[in-house]
Amino acid sequence: MIQDKVVAAPQGVALAQIALGLGGLFIGTGEFAAMGLLPGMAQSAGVSIPQAGNFISAYALGVVIGAPILAIATSRIEKRNLLLLLAAIVLVGNLASAVTPDYLGIAAARFVAGLPHGAYYGTASIVAAAMAPPSQRAQAIGRVMLGLAAANLVGVPLTTWLGQSFGWRSAFALVAVGGALLLVMLRILIPVIEADEDASPRRELSAFPRPQIWLTLAVATIGFGGMFAVYSYITPTLVQETGVAEGTVPLFLALWGLGMIVGNITGGWLADRALIPSIFGIIVWNIVFLALFFLAAPNPILAGASLFMIGIGFALVPALQARLMDIARHAQSLAAAMNHSAFNLSNAIGAWTGGLAIAAGYGWASTGLVGAALAASGLGIMTISVLLMRGAAPSQETKHEASRHLPHDEPARRSARRRSVEPVDGPLVGRSGCRI
Repeated sequence: MIQDKVVAAPQGVALAQIALGLGGLFIGTGEFAAMGLLPGMAQSAGVSIPQAGNFISAYALGVVIGAPILAIATSRIEKRNLLLLLAAIVLVGNLASAVTPDYLGIAAARFVAGLPHGAYYGTASIVAAAMAPPSQRAQAIGRVMLGLAAANLVGVPLTTWLGQSFGWRSAFALVAVGGALLLVMLRILIPVIEADEDASPRRELSAFPRPQIWLTLAVATIGFGGMFAVYSYITPTLVQETGVAEGTVPLFLALWGLGMIVGNITGGWLADRALIPSIFGIIVWNIVFLALFFLAAPNPILAGASLFMIGIGFALVPALQARLMDIARHAQSLAAAMNHSAFNLSNAIGAWTGGLAIAAGYGWASTGLVGAALAASGLGIMTISVLLMRGAAPSQETKHEASRHLPHDEPARRSARRRSVEPVDGPLVGRSGCRI
C-alpha cells in the first residue's frame, strides 16, 4: 500500500485525517476508560476489584488475538469498507459493555471491543500514508495516533467524570455513540482504496519469517514497556510518594497526555527525516526521563514535569509504525496491526515488572528505574536489528526504506543528473551523485 501515487480524499486530506484520528480517540477512550471505572464495574458484576481487572485483560486479549486474525482475514477487502467494518465492531463491543448485566457478559463484551483495535490503527495508518506524499507519511501516521494520545488527555477524564456522575455504563454508551459517528464520517470522508489485487492471507503471512519484523515488534513490546511500568502505578505513586491529593491526579495525567500529543507530532516529523536515528534518539529520551522519574517523584513540580517528558516518549509509536510498514513490503496490513498487539503486550510486561519492584520493597518510584531498564533493553534490540540490516546484502526492502526519505521529485532529479553526464556519442560516464 505504500506507493508513489498520492490518493485524493473526497472532502480533503485534512478532514480525512481528522476522521481517522477521531476513530483512534474513540477506541483509545474505550480502552483506557475501564481503568478508572473498575470499582463501579466490580459492584455491578458482583465481584472484587481485582477480579474486575479481568475486564481490562479481556480487552487486551481481544487486541492481541484480533489484530493478526483480522489483518490476515480481511487482506483483500477495500480499505474504506474494512474501516467501516472495524468501526461497527467498536460500536457493538462498547454498546454490549454498556448493557450486559453479568460478569461473563461484560468480559465477553470487552473482548469483542478489543478485537478491532490493532486492525483499525494498522489500516488507518495505511490509509493515512496513501493520502500523503512519501516524505510526509510518518507524520500522517502520527496524526492517526494523535487520537490515541488525545484519549488520555480528553477522553479518559470525560468518561471517568461521566461514569462517576451517571454510572459506568454511560461511559461505554458514549463510546458506542462515538462509534456510530465514526461510521458516518468514514463513509463520507475516506477515499476508496482498493486492496492490492495480489493481496491474500498467504502473502500477509509472509511477514512472519522476516527477522526484522520480529525485532521491530520486540522493540515495541519490551522497549515501550517502560512507559507502562510507570503508568500502571501512577495514581498510588503520586499519592504515596509525591504526596498529592487523589483529586489532583487527573491534572498529572493530563500533563502525561499533553506530552503524548507533543510526542506524536514530533515523532512523525522526525521519522520522516531520519527514521532509524529518530527511533534511537526517542528510546534514549525514554531511558533518561524514566530514570529521572525515580529522583523527581518526591517533588510535585518535578514529578509533573517528568511525566510530561515521559509522555513525549510516545513519539516511538508513529516511528515504529512507519518502520514496520517499510520493512513489511507486501504484508503491511498484518505488520501495522501487529504493532498494536506488541504495545498491548508491553502494557502487561510493564505492569508486571513494575509490580515486582514495588512488591520487593523498592518503593513506588522504583517503577521509573524498571522502565529505564526496559527501554534500555529495547535500545539493545534495535541495535541488533540495525547491525543485522547492515550486515545483510542490500535488498529491495532496505532500498525501499531508504527511498521513502528522498524528496518527492528525487527520481526525476536522478534521471536528469544521469542525462546531464552522458556524452552525445558515448556511454554513460561520471558518478550518479544520488543522495540517500
